[in-house]
Amino acid sequence: MGQNIKAKDNAVTRIFALLQQEGLLRPCDLDAHNIPRRYLSRLYQRGLLQRTARGLYIAAHAELSEKQTIVEVSKRIPKGTICLLSALVIHEITTQLPFEVWVTIDRKARLPQIKDLPVRIVRFSGDALTSGIAYHNIDGVKVPVYNTAKTIVDCFKYRNKIGLDVAIEALKEGWKAKKFTMQDLQQYAEVCRVKNVMQPYLESLTA
Repeated sequence: MGQNIKAKDNAVTRIFALLQQEGLLRPCDLDAHNIPRRYLSRLYQRGLLQRTARGLYIAAHAELSEKQTIVEVSKRIPKGTICLLSALVIHEITTQLPFEVWVTIDRKARLPQIKDLPVRIVRFSGDALTSGIAYHNIDGVKVPVYNTAKTIVDCFKYRNKIGLDVAIEALKEGWKAKKFTMQDLQQYAEVCRVKNVMQPYLESLTA
């Protein structure tokens, strides 16, 4: 009896230690630590955890930011990278307020089945998929996001999806805030094959 209580207390302690480290947990996150998944639902029932979406738990006292949905989506699509409009929001170079979280996955990857969160999937491949990824700490969670220059280049490449005016606004705001160099933009423009498309807009920055 005493050993069972001690084991439970130990599991709970380890769960909160993981929450402090990760910010947000899924039941599968406990597997690597040999903690039974049932403890998450029990702690939720006791009011010690919040459930922000299906299968996603945070500490009951955790403060939620306006970027919480981005964090949740990132956890549910661990091989995805936050991109385009959602990345612009994180980099604070847009006036857009996208309802969906924009996420890039590999062109050959299986489409994630997420119905309880607003997600917009975009498929990249090769260097366009893997280059320019940086990690942002959002509510204690490490979230992969394309860096500012790569995001702007992606916006020009996908201008038919998000609007050329959005891409131009982000370019101007990012340049004004000195969030990238011209060399950064040219590098990613080569990777994403939009150098000719972007050239007139890049020249206007230094005119």
